[in-house]
Amino acid sequence: MSGIYIHIPFCKKACNYCDFHFATSVRLKPQMVEAIIQEINLRTAYLQGEKVETIYFGGGTPSLLSEEELNAILYTVYQNFEVDPKAEITLEANPDDINKSHLEQWVKAGVNRLSIGIQSFKDEHLKWMNRAHNSEEALQCVQLANESGIHNISIDLIYGLPQLTPKQWQENIQAAIELGVPHISAYCLTIEPNTNFGYQFKKGQLKPIDDEVAVEQFEVLMDELQNAGFDHYEISNFGKAGFYSKHNTSYWLDKPYLGVGPSAHSFNGKTRSWNIANNKKYVLGVESNELMTEEENLTISEQYNDYILTKLRTIWGVNTDEIQSKFGDTIAKYFEKNIQKQINNKLITLNSNNNFVLTQSGKFVADRVCMELFYTN
Repeated sequence: MSGIYIHIPFCKKACNYCDFHFATSVRLKPQMVEAIIQEINLRTAYLQGEKVETIYFGGGTPSLLSEEELNAILYTVYQNFEVDPKAEITLEANPDDINKSHLEQWVKAGVNRLSIGIQSFKDEHLKWMNRAHNSEEALQCVQLANESGIHNISIDLIYGLPQLTPKQWQENIQAAIELGVPHISAYCLTIEPNTNFGYQFKKGQLKPIDDEVAVEQFEVLMDELQNAGFDHYEISNFGKAGFYSKHNTSYWLDKPYLGVGPSAHSFNGKTRSWNIANNKKYVLGVESNELMTEEENLTISEQYNDYILTKLRTIWGVNTDEIQSKFGDTIAKYFEKNIQKQINNKLITLNSNNNFVLTQSGKFVADRVCMELFYTN
């Protein structure tokens, strides 16, 4: 089984924290859709005949696609790949784009899962982040989606905002729980260099919160969502039974995927490739049948490091036998030697399936734990 990711690089406005590839001008949107369709036609062999079980429209803001554009892209996917009849088809959407008309169009096209970028239920925080929606739209959009027949809904939340009080964070979590959504993704605010917040930070106008405060907010998040029946199945992702993101899970479990559109990444187990992050150059390249793509062949140690970085962040964890089978004796022995330190520090434990998983304490420092298990030669 495999997945297809489709990057739609347009947004109404630039959020202050976002460093994903996008443009606020939609002037190139018609040409971009045609280029995406052409790239799909050009890359039919990439997945080597694997059945497609997930299609994910990300961005940017895919909810800016017209009905015709969305249908045309999906039609091309179905013409070129064997798609599972029960495939998970996700569309990322902003609350201000969600209305009855759009929902009807998305359902008709085959979309059966929405990932909604709510981020906060507080107007002052939405304004500070330069989001295009307000708190009322954040609440209403989920109800509208449920009424349309889409019940597989994920919402995004952001914590770690400098002005976010413990009470406000608790209220945000409670609002999400009361909406009844079966999946929540929550991310700590990261100040990236080439963003509005990055420029403010460089000028001394923005000070990030202390790591200890962010850890406290993460701990509250974990406790509240687990008490509400969510499984913490990946560091930033919480889902109720049967509602884990199949597409994102494929990334964490090393399944192959094809990425289409500017800046999109692809992976087939041995190589990783990525498209140019420039809308105009991407379109011109595809129009001339010359995909502007870079590729790297992953060494065994790089494949192992990717395995540790992705899978250790999940409830499935990593397994010594699997490491032995995938990466050989040398790396397996290295892992066995170095995992003991993490166990002694109570950051990793062995679960009932004989897999090594992060402890509650380990989740707070997951990146550091992974780096200490990386193999370099």
